[in-house]
Amino acid sequence: MKFAYLIMDKIFDSKKDRAFIHNGVSQIIGVSDIEEACKIAKQLQNEGINCIELCGGFREEGARKIIEATENKIAVGFVIHLEEQNDIYAKLFGK
Repeated sequence: MKFAYLIMDKIFDSKKDRAFIHNGVSQIIGVSDIEEACKIAKQLQNEGINCIELCGGFREEGARKIIEATENKIAVGFVIHLEEQNDIYAKLFGK
C-alpha cells in the first residue's frame, strides 16, 4: 500500500512542504487550501497512492471534496478529535 497524509494551512506550499519515508511508500504533504489539496490528491492517485488521510482541518466537507476529486476510487479518511477536547482545539486553532 502507498499512503499519503495531507496537512492544510495557508503557510504550506505543496512543492516545498513534503517528506517521504520508507522509500517513498509513505509521504506527508502540506497544502495551502482545499483547491490545492484536490489537485495534489488527483496527482497522488495517478502516482499509485492507495490511501490518503487528511488532517482534521479538512473536516467532513473537505474529505468529501477529496473523495470527489479522486472519483471515489481510493481510500480517503480524516483525523478527528474527541469531543472532550473541543475547548483545547478551539484555543489552539482559534475556532
